[in-house]
Amino acid sequence: MTALASSASHSISRHTWIGIAAGLGAGALWGMVFVVPRMTPGLSSVDLTAARFVSFGAMAALVMLLNWRSHTWPSWHQAASAVGMSLLGATGYYLLLAQSITAAGSEVPTLIIGTIPIWVMLLGKPMHLKWSALVPGLLLTAAGLALMMQASLAHVVEQPLEGQDFWWGVLLALGAMASWTAFALLNAAWLKRHPEVSATEWANWLGLATGAGALLLWMLAGSESKVLLALDGKALIAIYCIATGIGAGWAASILWNMASQRLSVSLCGQLIVSETLFALLYSFAWDGAWPQWSQWLAAGLFTLGILASVRAHR
Repeated sequence: MTALASSASHSISRHTWIGIAAGLGAGALWGMVFVVPRMTPGLSSVDLTAARFVSFGAMAALVMLLNWRSHTWPSWHQAASAVGMSLLGATGYYLLLAQSITAAGSEVPTLIIGTIPIWVMLLGKPMHLKWSALVPGLLLTAAGLALMMQASLAHVVEQPLEGQDFWWGVLLALGAMASWTAFALLNAAWLKRHPEVSATEWANWLGLATGAGALLLWMLAGSESKVLLALDGKALIAIYCIATGIGAGWAASILWNMASQRLSVSLCGQLIVSETLFALLYSFAWDGAWPQWSQWLAAGLFTLGILASVRAHR
């Protein structure tokens, strides 16, 4: 691994390393999303997601108001782009995923969503990059995903894959996968076409659009206010939701935009697996447990896959 890391660092500019660090930082913050639901018992997935995205939007609005004289405001066309992107990468994606889990259970949708890094790598490959250079990172990532999902695969095999609800859930999960994959590709392309828009400005615009969408989501499908106020430990739950919105929402969006501006889409796709690595780290820390051997091996394969992809894109 040391030799691979040394080779990967050769001829890579500081500009690129900043993008890699930003992408890994976004993954570290996104990983919070997988453990926070376990820290907020009694809060529905719709309420948790709405709270996260509303906090994201509130933070974006606050930053824009504090810097209203120097902040660049979007044109109508740019605002429309932000709304579309927020639907693809946030509220729309979540609605498809939540409904797919309701219809088909958690295992199959998780397997489908877990392939997003591979699709982003495949569809975002730069024209000048040979497929042979991308294969090692793809194979290592696919092997890591297979190990992580072996328990789910075993459970799925035991279940009868019948019924309209199940296949409807599969279709919705495929839609969620396509939605976030499209977001990754289109978001990177938009940022590269608009270098005059900073990563923070674009994150704030997305935050406002996402926050508005999340508020609408809560009004349509969220719990009543009296139900939320009756929850035990509601102050701590609110802190978790706000921290997730600011960290996994606003800050992660800025870091991901920085990575998208500096790196090819395929390399960004590879960096998405860091979200899985950090999610596992947080989950094990919360449980006070050690990973199984297969999870250690999968984490090693993910790390090697990232290094191989960095080396391929140097």
